[in-house]
Amino acid sequence: MSDDAHRGGSGTPLVLLHGASVSWRSWDPVLPALEREHRVFAPTLPGHRGGPAWDTALGPFTIDRLVDGVCAQLDAEGIDTAHVVGNSLGGWVALELVRRGRARSAVALSPAGAWRSGWDLRRLLWTFRVLRVVARPAFGPVLAARPRLRRALVRKTMEHGERLPPELVPDMIADVRGCDVLLPLLDAAVAHGSTRVLRDLPCPVRIAWAEHDRMIPWRSYGAPMRDVVPGAEFVRLPGVGHVPMWDDPQLVVDTVLGVTRAVDAGERALA
Repeated sequence: MSDDAHRGGSGTPLVLLHGASVSWRSWDPVLPALEREHRVFAPTLPGHRGGPAWDTALGPFTIDRLVDGVCAQLDAEGIDTAHVVGNSLGGWVALELVRRGRARSAVALSPAGAWRSGWDLRRLLWTFRVLRVVARPAFGPVLAARPRLRRALVRKTMEHGERLPPELVPDMIADVRGCDVLLPLLDAAVAHGSTRVLRDLPCPVRIAWAEHDRMIPWRSYGAPMRDVVPGAEFVRLPGVGHVPMWDDPQLVVDTVLGVTRAVDAGERALA
């Protein structure tokens, strides 16, 4: 199994972009269903464990440079345009790929990139800093053996943490510890500010917000996103947390394929 990316399936290209401090493995529960209809490319983002190293010669970490790195990954795969799906930080990157003309459609699951106030952003930054401190390898065996404790630890990101396979816990901890750009990413969010308004969308965009998102709840982070992407379709994902792929894989699959199938059918009709 490769650390840098997952590749599988056939059909129109579909790119899956994970959130901060994790890896492409966060998409594991939805891969089989998506690969039945798409050629799936799920890269580990630059600066994250297993992904391309962050080139410090480029200067300070910025969101735009992160998107440059993802574009380089797409170029290396021979992907010009694709359906793009992103969660959290990956959702922010997906919206930037729309801006750059690299997306045939986009589905953003609780995307980062907008917030109501400076306090909201500071709270999020401290959440990630605490996560970095508590992600200790020694906790792996304890969490793997105790479903209730596992659920409590990941309550910020998952509604049903007990559904997380225990054998994945060490990898999750290693992902947090191995994310070289986590702290620079937090600083970049402060410097960058909310993502720029994205008008006149060149492709369909669906923004799906988790009902029980405790990491970036709708009121403080989702509602402001309406002003950033005024032409997007906004839907709710019932019963799931910030990273919904383990909470309800079929719901995520249906949310994605509801967009990609319509776009692909329209393209076939015009061919």
